[in-house]
Amino acid sequence: MKIGTPKEVFEGEARVAMTPDSALQLQKLGHECFVETGAGEKAGFTDAAYEKAGVTVLPTAEALWSEVDVIAKVRPPSDAEAGMLTADKTLISFFYPASNEALMELCKSKGASVIAMDMVPRISRAQKMDALSSMANIAGYRAVIEAGNNFGRFFTGQVTAAGKVPPAKVLIVGAGVAGLAAIGTSTSLGAITYAFDVRPEVAEQIESMGAEFVYLDFEEKAADGAATGGYAAPSSPEFQAKQLEKFRELAPDIDIVITTALIPNRPAPVLWTKDMVEMMKPGSVIVDLAAERGGNCELTVPDEKLVTENGVTIVGYTDFPSRMATQSSTLYSTNIRHMMTDLTPGKDGVVNHNMEDDVIRGATVAHKGEITWPPPPPKVAAIAAQKPKEKPKELTAEEKRAAEVAAFKKQTRSQVTLLAVGAVILLAIGLVAPASFMQHFIVFVLSVFIGFQVIWNVSHSLHTPLMAVTNAISSIIILGALMQIGSGSFLVILLAALSVFMAGINIFGGFLVTRRMLAMFQKS
Repeated sequence: MKIGTPKEVFEGEARVAMTPDSALQLQKLGHECFVETGAGEKAGFTDAAYEKAGVTVLPTAEALWSEVDVIAKVRPPSDAEAGMLTADKTLISFFYPASNEALMELCKSKGASVIAMDMVPRISRAQKMDALSSMANIAGYRAVIEAGNNFGRFFTGQVTAAGKVPPAKVLIVGAGVAGLAAIGTSTSLGAITYAFDVRPEVAEQIESMGAEFVYLDFEEKAADGAATGGYAAPSSPEFQAKQLEKFRELAPDIDIVITTALIPNRPAPVLWTKDMVEMMKPGSVIVDLAAERGGNCELTVPDEKLVTENGVTIVGYTDFPSRMATQSSTLYSTNIRHMMTDLTPGKDGVVNHNMEDDVIRGATVAHKGEITWPPPPPKVAAIAAQKPKEKPKELTAEEKRAAEVAAFKKQTRSQVTLLAVGAVILLAIGLVAPASFMQHFIVFVLSVFIGFQVIWNVSHSLHTPLMAVTNAISSIIILGALMQIGSGSFLVILLAALSVFMAGINIFGGFLVTRRMLAMFQKS
């Protein structure tokens, strides 16, 4: 197939859907790659770099759209671009079908197949194609960098000869992909980081990254705020009121607020109100990652940075991934490449638009002259439904006693059997061995039995501390063996030599293991 990437026409968009590296990978799949001249310049990829990678550079967008079979873009197509689609072409890009019905109708009238990268289902198999997560990861990181650029202090606390600088206090609202990326960046910069999410199950993730989860004293279970498909659902009015109350409590002490809360196909919920902004200290910063959908902050202005009367900076940029265009293009083009791998499973490289495939079906918004959005829920037939585990029956005191007696009888029978076998062996040896040997042999057998019983019942976690004790025992064994090694009996000499050898291995091996364990706990 011929795959092409035009220059993005959306104002301010610097990303590109194909990089020289991704083009090399696509060519290995048997595809021909094309780009419009200048398509990758804003992201740092020159036409010469594409040509070196074997990509054909075409002079105009019209030439590219007419030449290729698959068009890979970042932003949704403009009406003019959609007008160049034909029934034999496939468009892959962000599309946002819920807010682009007219564009969807136009693509339907052209008979083209349209795959929306923002509609890739959030299932394990599709993670490699999850462009929303790729871009959200970059946006979360960039949001902290933008906050730092507008914040007048260090993130980390410092004590210098010139005075003490307290650490910044950062609040991340929403712990999705963007939120977690912001948490990781903020904590790595040394800030005291707090994070809130309507899903209490993410508290462990947040705390594992070094941030403090903000809990609400609210009895409602977070199914009211729990998510399906990786997104948070709308919360109840009571929960929202409690949430805003908590944020008002935090506002005076927070230096930086980064909001990331979005619900698919809905306006962004207002979580940081005007009165909260007024409570914040002069010099504080709010970065609103939901600005494109209206913003989580009541005062956010999309695509602008403003400073309030009380000195709070509110950043409402909607192009955070585009501000890191090289990295964003690299990740997004990899998502596109994985999508093409699924679309062209055969060695001939021909697109097989398999509408039975959960990922392809879920991402397809138009196909064969029909609108296919919204998609049905992903099939789960591949995973057998597991029956809920029944709660184990609580045993009565009599039943517990009966179980203990049965276990004791079973263990006793096992030990009696072993002792009987051992007695038979001892009897057989006693018939042929001298009396002096039997005395030593009986002591040896009893020592083995007692040692086995003691060591076997020690917890695995205590085996290393036990090395010190076993080393001492082995030292006694070596001394006893050395005393016996001069005996006139060949059998005694042989056993004594073996004892010295095996006890020596235990002693030196034990010291080596103990030394390594101690080294693990030494501070560098």
